[in-house]
Amino acid sequence: MLRPQKMIFFELSVFKHDMDAVLEYLGRKGAIHFPETENNGEKIKVSRISNLIERLRAAGIYTGIDIKTIETISEDNVSLPGEDDEARANDICFIIENLKNKQIKIEHERQRVSETLNEAKAFSKMNIRFSDLDQLSYLTLRIGRVDLKGQNELKQSLKDRAIIISLDNILEPDDTGRILAATSRKGRFSLDSQLKKVSFEPIKVPEDFKGIPSEMVAGLEAELQGIENELTVIEKQKKDLCLRLERDFRRLIPSFKMTLVIEELKSGFTVTENLYLFSGWTPAEMAAEVSKELLELTAGRAAIKTFSPEEVSAVKEGKDKVPVFVKHGAFVKGFQGVVFSYGSPLYGTIDPTPLVAFFFTLLFGIMFGDVGHGFTLFFAGLLINLGIKKLKGFSKFGTPLISIGISSMIFGIVFGSVFTNEMLLIEPTRMITGAITGTPQDRFVFIMPLAETGGSITKLLYFFGFTIAIGAIIISIGLIINIINHCILKRYEEAFFSKTGLAGLALFWYALFIVVHLLLGVRFGFYDIAGLLIPVVCIFFGPVIWRIIARKKPVLKHGLMTFIMEGFVEVLETVSTYVSNTVSFLRVGAFALSHTVLSFIVFTFSEMLVHSGTVGTIGAVILLIFGNLLIVVLEGMIVAIQVMRLQYYEFFNKFFVETGVEFSPFRFNKKKT
Repeated sequence: MLRPQKMIFFELSVFKHDMDAVLEYLGRKGAIHFPETENNGEKIKVSRISNLIERLRAAGIYTGIDIKTIETISEDNVSLPGEDDEARANDICFIIENLKNKQIKIEHERQRVSETLNEAKAFSKMNIRFSDLDQLSYLTLRIGRVDLKGQNELKQSLKDRAIIISLDNILEPDDTGRILAATSRKGRFSLDSQLKKVSFEPIKVPEDFKGIPSEMVAGLEAELQGIENELTVIEKQKKDLCLRLERDFRRLIPSFKMTLVIEELKSGFTVTENLYLFSGWTPAEMAAEVSKELLELTAGRAAIKTFSPEEVSAVKEGKDKVPVFVKHGAFVKGFQGVVFSYGSPLYGTIDPTPLVAFFFTLLFGIMFGDVGHGFTLFFAGLLINLGIKKLKGFSKFGTPLISIGISSMIFGIVFGSVFTNEMLLIEPTRMITGAITGTPQDRFVFIMPLAETGGSITKLLYFFGFTIAIGAIIISIGLIINIINHCILKRYEEAFFSKTGLAGLALFWYALFIVVHLLLGVRFGFYDIAGLLIPVVCIFFGPVIWRIIARKKPVLKHGLMTFIMEGFVEVLETVSTYVSNTVSFLRVGAFALSHTVLSFIVFTFSEMLVHSGTVGTIGAVILLIFGNLLIVVLEGMIVAIQVMRLQYYEFFNKFFVETGVEFSPFRFNKKKT
């Protein structure tokens, strides 16, 4: 079809307790396009669910659960969370977050003990009195006795400002309560203050004792080993949680993500004490089915009103645009991205996608005509469409590759080239041309202007003329689409008097008619002046003519001088645009020629190598392989870009003066949107 699908506007009123089920149905159905709205509704639940999802993600990553895989689970098999699921998710997060905080605290303690141990070891063998270490190191050390209760109070009050090491396991069993306290030099006053509060009794180190007491080093090593043991236990707990809770994560994260989408959507709807009020667009072919299923889902409790676009006030006033939904077969759908990457057509106007699919395929084939190269593209597209997992990311290119591959193979037969070899198709081509015309020819169409290949400059010029003719057809179709679109939209001034309207089309066609006449030897006559002058006058005086027809005043809207300047610029721009647009299609012939020349060079050089011996034959094979690979990859990309350029600048800009809104239904599974 050349027209987008007809759309219907829905207005729905749904009870609050039915709303989640309704949105879940719509999200799976993918049938309603919601207009953009400001989120003025309640956001507390949105924030809470979003925060819960982030906590679950962080908890899962911490325990080693593959969150990325979980987040790719298709929403087709996911349901909204039950009443107890949020409590379950919070419990899981609480357990794992506590374990994580405990690990962080212990790792921080390990770092402090390790740093203290390293410094103690550094000073343990120095020939310096222990009493002088306060002046030489960053450590402040205190050795003495504190009862068990005091030790606990010290650890609680000092926390990470000091390390308290019990020496009871290192010394004699009956010598209890001995500790070693270590802190940075900066924290010695705080340490001494806290020691005093717990009745710390210093133990005097002998005056002649040098270095660090061995008890301190041993105590630090024992402390560090105990910390490592605690961390080992935590790692085991993490693995156990991963195995035990993975199923919960696989269920809860996708479920709450679905809830988040629904809550964010609901926050933009109008809400009363008992009802949600919202609206959206759906294709007319789905409207009856959606209405029926919604009423069944809510047991008749939903109120549904439907309107055609002409009945919607926001559309009539120009505030909203009707979304455009196009429905194509496999071939045309493959080129839909080319159109929608440029812009969506307005609702009710011509959908150019079928024409784009045909022109793209045709132009690519002309510029890339080779049976072998075309087959390579065809085969690549076929592999993609077979659903090979490694090629899944290229799925949208499958059908276009098959199409342009077939086109390239057809024109490869016409140009007589197979993987740059111009000899393979000579005999069958001679048979066919001989049977049709009575004069056998090596090729159906000669591009190379070489006598030995049967070509000439004249034949090349004919080929360039053929590409110009294709360009004229494409430009004309673009102008006709523009005229029809403006008539549909009731913009008659643009339809008849603009440079891309009927006046511009008449000027373009008559200019082509004159060129053809001159080439055929017909002289330029006075009637030709009239044929060119009439559309030029319509373009120049178009605004004035339309204002007279429409009875608008003043006739000269911006004054006489402005009118003359605008009219002159418009005519000049019209002439220059049509000349440049038409000449631009010479690039089709130029790239076809460059493809043929490059193929000729690869084939000629490889043939020369074959005649130089065994080594030359191997070199010829290598040259053929890499030469053809270079042509397919590099030149194939360049040709595709040139075809896109011709579509955008010489075709689309004739009628894409305003873009519409693409139909984008509310859907959970974004990959299928």
